[in-house]
Amino acid sequence: MEQYKKDFIEFMVDCGVLKFGDFITKSGRKTPFFINTGFYRTGSQLRKLGEYYARAINNKFGLDFDVLFGPAYKGIPLGVATSMAISEHFNKEIRYCSNRKEIKDHGDKGILLGSPINDGDRIIIIEDVTTAGTSIQETMPIIHKQSALAQGEVTVLGLVVSVDRMERGQGSQSALKEIEDTYKFATTAIVTMDEVVEHLYNKPYKGNIIIDDQLKKSIDAYYQQYGPEQS
Repeated sequence: MEQYKKDFIEFMVDCGVLKFGDFITKSGRKTPFFINTGFYRTGSQLRKLGEYYARAINNKFGLDFDVLFGPAYKGIPLGVATSMAISEHFNKEIRYCSNRKEIKDHGDKGILLGSPINDGDRIIIIEDVTTAGTSIQETMPIIHKQSALAQGEVTVLGLVVSVDRMERGQGSQSALKEIEDTYKFATTAIVTMDEVVEHLYNKPYKGNIIIDDQLKKSIDAYYQQYGPEQS
């Protein structure tokens, strides 16, 4: 595992973003782990987060694209922080763009924040985590010519998330694999839950064992119930 992935896992723990216990996901699943990017709350945290996303994007897609689109609401700071990190660390100017939940009819009118979307733009979508792919269903009609909300004739190169939860989406495949098959673009994550477990299981971090044998059994049981079918 690359060092930046290990650093990112520890960064999530330090920020309180990655938690273990008893949680309920939006889809109603009882889960022993939870990722909440809303706990990145300071300027230094967002700066580091943007750097991790920028590294993952460059590793998977390169930097030959035009727009980083972060769906509202959590995608807004992710897009801003990552576009800044790409500029600072890779000397590449990428426009950021997000959508409004409600269309604005005065001043800076329309559904978009940040850069407009133009015909021919190459876009990467940035999100926190993806479980069922619901936000992608809402996002694609905005950035692609599929509805009255469409902003341009564009090419979506892919989707990047912070953590691949590696569980079933709406069918038998993983959520990210479903997105790839449905929309015909690539997906990537800074880290996967397999990598999280590999790095933290029975290994002390700041004097504590974060994933012990009991928690590991709970995680394994979760994937037995909600993991994707093996091909």
